[in-house]
Amino acid sequence: QVQLVESGGGLVQAGGSLRLSCSASARTFKNNAMGWFRQAPGKERAFVAAITWSDGATLYADSVKGRFTISGDNSGNTVYLQMNSLEPGDTAIYYCAAGRFLLEVAGMYENWGQGTQVTVSS
Repeated sequence: QVQLVESGGGLVQAGGSLRLSCSASARTFKNNAMGWFRQAPGKERAFVAAITWSDGATLYADSVKGRFTISGDNSGNTVYLQMNSLEPGDTAIYYCAAGRFLLEVAGMYENWGQGTQVTVSS
């Protein structure tokens, strides 16, 4: 079981930036893919971005392309989500997830962090 710990959430004004971090307790073939999802009040959990440790391949939701960047620190087992040009619609709890494959489907990720709140004010 891989343990995931997120940090970096907070309150920011529209147009601002935040960087989220997710530290994994270990890296195995079971968590080659690291993803970020978000869940706003009253909505289903939605895919944001993902990256693979093996080759650094990335995948983004259309709603965040050009604004968010996912990256990985291979030495520290940490994945980052740099969020720029934030909008009120980005307000949600952001969850880090680990799985085997680079996918947008939450159900394919086996391990989840506790989540970190991101609030964007207008």
